[in-house]
Amino acid sequence: MLPTLADVLQLDAVRRGQPRVVAGADRLDARVRWVHSAEVPDVAHLLRGGELVLTTGIALPDEPSRLKSYIKELAQVGVSGLVVELGRRYTGELPAALIAAAEEHGLPVIALARETVFIDITESVHARILEEQMGELRASEELHETFTQLSIEGAPPGEVIRHVAAIAARPVVLENMAHQVLAADAAGTNPAGLLSTWETRSRAVRPEGRTDFDETSGWLVTTVGARGEDWGRLIIVSGTQPSPRDVVLVERAATTLALGRLLDQHAESLERQAHGTIISGILAHAYSDPQEAAARARALGVPLSGRRLLGVVVRHRSGVPLPEQLNELAEAASAACKDASLTALVGVLDEGTSHARIGILASLPSRAGAEACMTDVAKRLRKIYGDDCVMAVGSVVESIRDVRRSFLEAEQVADVASRGTGDRPYYRLPDLRLRGLLHLLRDDARLQTFVERELSPLLEYDAQRGSDLTRILTLFLDTGRNKAVAAQRAHLSRPAFYERLRRIERVLDTDLDDIESCASLHVALLALDSVRRENR
Repeated sequence: MLPTLADVLQLDAVRRGQPRVVAGADRLDARVRWVHSAEVPDVAHLLRGGELVLTTGIALPDEPSRLKSYIKELAQVGVSGLVVELGRRYTGELPAALIAAAEEHGLPVIALARETVFIDITESVHARILEEQMGELRASEELHETFTQLSIEGAPPGEVIRHVAAIAARPVVLENMAHQVLAADAAGTNPAGLLSTWETRSRAVRPEGRTDFDETSGWLVTTVGARGEDWGRLIIVSGTQPSPRDVVLVERAATTLALGRLLDQHAESLERQAHGTIISGILAHAYSDPQEAAARARALGVPLSGRRLLGVVVRHRSGVPLPEQLNELAEAASAACKDASLTALVGVLDEGTSHARIGILASLPSRAGAEACMTDVAKRLRKIYGDDCVMAVGSVVESIRDVRRSFLEAEQVADVASRGTGDRPYYRLPDLRLRGLLHLLRDDARLQTFVERELSPLLEYDAQRGSDLTRILTLFLDTGRNKAVAAQRAHLSRPAFYERLRRIERVLDTDLDDIESCASLHVALLALDSVRRENR
């Protein structure tokens, strides 16, 4: 950035002349582009603006009117200031007409009380200018390297925003075209204050070009997009006139964001990423103040304060889904919520792990019925996505602090329900009954000991001989001890199936006609399923 007049006054070469500001003291923030020494009164037509003019005044006119014209012409061309050395033409002080004209036209005038070597001033100022320009070049190169690396690594928008905020040392916000916040970094300021009434404030800012500074808001705004498809705006909340480096920063960051979206064809939408980040932050207690989470959600159009909140988990029934499958399921869940007029955050949680699932943080009005709303969403999701997913719902809570409890409950329900064959639209903890209880107790050593006591002879028999008696027993008990149906599901003839049941009775030393024995074995098999699935 170019030095100001105030910076120039601090240079040793200038201070030796004992400078004194005699006019335009409120304009010392003017930038100095160059230094020009001139001893002729008609110099203005040789200048381009931004120069600091040095003169001894020996050629200046005597007439006040001509002095006023001299100052007026310099101001009109846009010089940064005028430095007049006293002693050769003027002794003690400058003409009153000159000072008055300078004040009238807002031109800073500096008087040097001592004789000064103008070339020393010129060299000092030019050295400072070149130093600043070299610094800007180095900074530009650093920005180029930083954002090139982020592009290569495929950094998510949140990480790009964090880098911009760290470099600019100012709050940064990425929003979509609907003025909803996709990512934000408050740069040490209050996030809730930054995002308060964001949509309203953002709609009032309408830059003329793709990159522009709005003086009213103090925002430096650039449009984000590529190939003629703009999808957002990147904003540095600067508060003051941005530097050229700030402009380069915001434009380079916007390019990185646009490129990342073009290259990542299978990635979830930025909206889903933003939603998932907020839900994950709430679950991990990443927000020291719940109001920050509320402000971030509200900036995305999802109010959380003063609402009934509900944690919902959607997951595939079997296997670990691929990233694109998760993204499709997240978009389907979001579409189902919108079609059901449910205000909610919807995003992928723990993406890239075996525990990846879709999280929905539903925000219900105080009088809305949760059951009817969830049924509507579940039916719409099933219509969009089919039967290969299960939806689990936690308890309704009244504050953001309790959202984690609701989600933990929903996750436990989803884990159990995904193993079953039920056909409910969605599941809650009471729906799981015995299977849910056993899932909750799966890590209890007493339950594990019970399983071993009931089933270990049969498990050892199967392991040694490669038989499937445990599966046969499960089918028999799952069908309510209906031998004909169980034989059909096992793809065995009735005599072959009956023979296997007799073998199971011998191995376990039990009577499968005894109701209590069968109930105990059924509980053990359900518990074994919970323990085995947890350890996979």
